Amino acid sequence: EGILGWPGPKSHSTEQLKNGALSSLSSASANITWAIVPSAAQDGQALQPNTEHSASELILVEDEITDTEDNEEEDLGVMDDQRSVILHLISQLKLGMDLTRVVLPTFILEKRSLLEMYANFMAHPDLFLSIAAGATPEERIICFVEYYLTAFHEGRKGAVAKKPYNPIIGETFHCSWDVPKDKVKAFRTNGASALSKDPTKESGQDQSTCYKLRFVAEQVSHHPPVSCFYCECKEKKMCVNAHVWTKSKFMGMSIGVSMVGEGVLYLMEHEEEYVFTLPSAYARSILTIPWVELGGKVNINCARTGYSATVTFHTKPFYGGKVHRVTAEVKHNPTNTIVCKAQGEWNGTLEFTYSNGETKVIDTNKLPVIRKKIRPIAKQGPLESRHLWQHVTSSLKEGNIDAATEHKHRLEERQRAEERQRVALATPWKPKYFAKEGDGWLYLNPLWKT
Repeated sequence: EGILGWPGPKSHSTEQLKNGALSSLSSASANITWAIVPSAAQDGQALQPNTEHSASELILVEDEITDTEDNEEEDLGVMDDQRSVILHLISQLKLGMDLTRVVLPTFILEKRSLLEMYANFMAHPDLFLSIAAGATPEERIICFVEYYLTAFHEGRKGAVAKKPYNPIIGETFHCSWDVPKDKVKAFRTNGASALSKDPTKESGQDQSTCYKLRFVAEQVSHHPPVSCFYCECKEKKMCVNAHVWTKSKFMGMSIGVSMVGEGVLYLMEHEEEYVFTLPSAYARSILTIPWVELGGKVNINCARTGYSATVTFHTKPFYGGKVHRVTAEVKHNPTNTIVCKAQGEWNGTLEFTYSNGETKVIDTNKLPVIRKKIRPIAKQGPLESRHLWQHVTSSLKEGNIDAATEHKHRLEERQRAEERQRVALATPWKPKYFAKEGDGWLYLNPLWKT
């Protein structure tokens, strides 16, 4: 049980490995592809296939250690020389233009991949697991809304408008969380857990007192750019499967990113499925001190129970008004009753009012963050996010923008070369963990199938 076997091609024969075939790239032409990519000496590590890791399909949970990256981003305004780069870029853009294929300057990059950003939406896994602890359908959807509203402040670190790396096709990200069982509480009592912040209990958790929550994300398509992620807790019989296609467009002094797609939360014990969507994000005042806000209306629906929720992320009006405001209401559709309302800021204080008159306040800044566990880069395969982007990340940390740009350019060139080759050989890309179904993508071995 200690070994987490993500489904995928089982181990290849040693004969194949000796011949340098790459099991982690599902295209038959993997080894040719890698051979035609120019690899610089010091970057050879990242560009050469690491057969030893890519051959092994098992992600060993015991290799995972608590993540120490703080992911804090400096809250700086744009420097003058950077402003001229942005001005030059803006001068070539038209309003409403799709930015998917526009290469943005490296200095606005955040030091993590978009796939890892999706993992950070799970930074309060105790609230996530509490959804299944709700005694009634009403409690469960209210718990989902509470979790959903608190998920964004950690996923969107700080107010700085920086952009995570665009994942390259085939890139994956794995991590897990150990969630103390005493933090996962039924709905009416979990107000208390929001207040207790005991750092001594954070690390060194005894496995038997914790639930294990596992996460895998994969970039399954490049045009359009589609990311998928899947998260499961076997003990709580719950999992979530999502696919998101990001579309960015230029809006003058801001850039809008819409998240097209949806996720489904499955609660197997209750035979309930909750379908949810994601808000758009806007990078504002890109010439001075860029900041991010979320906007738009999202829906959460459970067809089986007849409950639904609407969450509205309000963008700041031009004059006055507060930033980061969010309102929500949970409704029982058959009777048309509103059972819960919420309002506040998604990165500040949220206040919930229930139909029985009770209220509850959650301060997202005081919620204890449970750190994810991730394998060290040395134990990661060549296409895992941190391994793949390690040189860009370390260059950004050193403030060496030129080196970061060079490493990033190399990864993008490699992706283009591989894409051209797939077109030439007429072999479409085959993802490792997800398969296309209808308009969406599904994890190959989800809990409800096992």
